[in-house]
Amino acid sequence: MKATKESKNKKVSLILKIVKVVSICLLITCVLVLGLYKLVTYQWQDEPKEYPAANQYITKLSDTMVSAHRAGKSLFPQGTMMAFEGCVNSKEFETDIFEFDVHITADEKLIILHDDTLDEVSNAIEHFGKTENYAENYTYEEIRELNLGEYFKNKDGETPYKGLRGENIPDNLRVLTVTDALTYLEKSGGYYYSIEIKNSGELGLKAADILYDTLTDMKLLDRVIIASFDKEILLYLDENYPDLTRIAYNVEAAGLFFDALLDIDRPDGYYKFDVLQVPPDRYIVNMGTSKLVNYAHKNNIAIQYWTINDPEKMIFLQSIGADGIITDNPDVAYEVLNSQNKE
Repeated sequence: MKATKESKNKKVSLILKIVKVVSICLLITCVLVLGLYKLVTYQWQDEPKEYPAANQYITKLSDTMVSAHRAGKSLFPQGTMMAFEGCVNSKEFETDIFEFDVHITADEKLIILHDDTLDEVSNAIEHFGKTENYAENYTYEEIRELNLGEYFKNKDGETPYKGLRGENIPDNLRVLTVTDALTYLEKSGGYYYSIEIKNSGELGLKAADILYDTLTDMKLLDRVIIASFDKEILLYLDENYPDLTRIAYNVEAAGLFFDALLDIDRPDGYYKFDVLQVPPDRYIVNMGTSKLVNYAHKNNIAIQYWTINDPEKMIFLQSIGADGIITDNPDVAYEVLNSQNKE
């Protein structure tokens, strides 16, 4: 009986020791995780510096460029000729970069479209009689029948183009090819462009081929940034079209962040991208710091932040040396960024 009691006491003691060790390990883990979290989210704000740069997308301090996201999504029906015309002809603001997205059609035209389907920006569900209307399943001419201003709401909450059908749809509210958009913009004076390939897989690679040929024919390779969320597409560009300027994919962006945090001295040519396009604070890590901007500039990499619609954030990002603000409101960004320069 006594032996049994001693045995139980030993088991209890062992369990308590295990609980104690596990508790200590959990505590250490929590401290480390909390410490890492504090480290990557801390506002690492150094004094913004200017570095000699061969990268044309790196601007002088406070000369932050205005990039019209989806050609000014809050002001005009996104990605339409009406949007490009509105930005170009505005007397209130100027646009430095036009940001837009491309999809490939069934007849291998590159059209300007952000969403995976046509459903959210047009009357496609009504017109085609079904949902999930992907651009790659229709020809360019079939998509031209749609009203791309169907769901646009202006800043007053009005839908001025809803219900337009057939011949009542103005030409500048119909789907637009990349070639037509760039031709118009170049005739209007010429700009910088940020073009995102939305398709993935074989369609994305085909879109990349077509886009490269288009930019080559129009002699625009030196004024276009190519973006994609698909790593395969960006690596395909490296292998086949090394003369293109591309953004970083997520692993590269994370690598740059931690290199900046540790101030690692990388050799020339280490980074295979020229532009970092990131949100400043959407993810766990804090990308909106002058420490990151300074490190990127030192390594000849430009930083453009998306999608920034808050004037206070615009001012802050300009203050840390941001090269570009990608925004739905190019009118607001132009006013805010230029007012800072005048002070």
